[in-house]
Amino acid sequence: MKPSNDSYLARDHSPDARALQARGVALTALGVLLISPDALLIRLADVADGPLVFWRGLLTAIGFALILLASQRGNLAQRFTASLSRMRGCGRTGLWVALLFTGSTLGFVLANQYTRAGNVLIILAAGPLFAAVMSRLWLGERQPAHVWGAILVSLAGVTLLVMDDAGSGSLIGNLLALVCSLSMAANFTLCRTRPALDMSPMLTLSGLLTGLCGLLACAWLSANGAESVPSQLWPSESPDFALRAVWLTLLCLVLSPLGFTLIQRGPLYLPSAEVALLMLLESVFGILWVWWVLEEPLTLRGWVGGAMVLGAMLIKSLIDRRLRHMPATRTPSADASAGGS
Repeated sequence: MKPSNDSYLARDHSPDARALQARGVALTALGVLLISPDALLIRLADVADGPLVFWRGLLTAIGFALILLASQRGNLAQRFTASLSRMRGCGRTGLWVALLFTGSTLGFVLANQYTRAGNVLIILAAGPLFAAVMSRLWLGERQPAHVWGAILVSLAGVTLLVMDDAGSGSLIGNLLALVCSLSMAANFTLCRTRPALDMSPMLTLSGLLTGLCGLLACAWLSANGAESVPSQLWPSESPDFALRAVWLTLLCLVLSPLGFTLIQRGPLYLPSAEVALLMLLESVFGILWVWWVLEEPLTLRGWVGGAMVLGAMLIKSLIDRRLRHMPATRTPSADASAGGS
């Protein structure tokens, strides 16, 4: 497949291109910050994997739908019609985006149930590598040397950050984490094939598919001797059920829809490898949330790993800024000398 028409953003140094790149970084980084309490809130909610997948899917679908409706104009009927039109406009590519996002969600949630959290984060840290390779093979986009350096340093940093919680784990859990990482990388890369087309409306469909998978899992467990489906979905006998429901609602109805809507717009302005690279900040801030709120100890090695990730992002941003501004500072003098000759 040929590179998307907006692939020039990775090389163009015009003021408009610089503004678009800055917008992509800002949108993605803000989205990552919004979803960074994910691990903390899931632990506070303390929900089994089947109900967690169901409520995560259903509530995020509602959240994505509300964001989509709010972005349209007119009365409710007109907003609803316009939202459906935007979803249809995403075409087959949008359906694949919805399926890939569903795969990444299921892979992340289930991987944490079947293997150590450290293993999951290390495998997810390979996402930028997968995205860079996919972009090279699929779109012909080449990443500068400093981007590859940031990817490798960040991968090493995440490994140090979570090494204390890493281990052999289970093969199924590790494979699910790999599915999550590959699905997210493929999602970002696929979005680059449709220039200037926002695929975030399709996240509503992804949420519904995720919720359906959770409901089917609960039904299967119920058929095999577990509690009935309503009892699994509504464990209201728990004394702290209301508080746990608040944490789950905050994450799935508010933070995740807002965060992933912004992140899904990232590939409109940035190569998929750079979007996936910014996603690694979630691991750093997520662990810091747990350390701060739950007061879980963080070793010196963990602090060093987190500093490596943040340092790699900072150095990459400074190099990008310098490269973007170098042509702008050289062009006037070059034009003047050309005119004088």
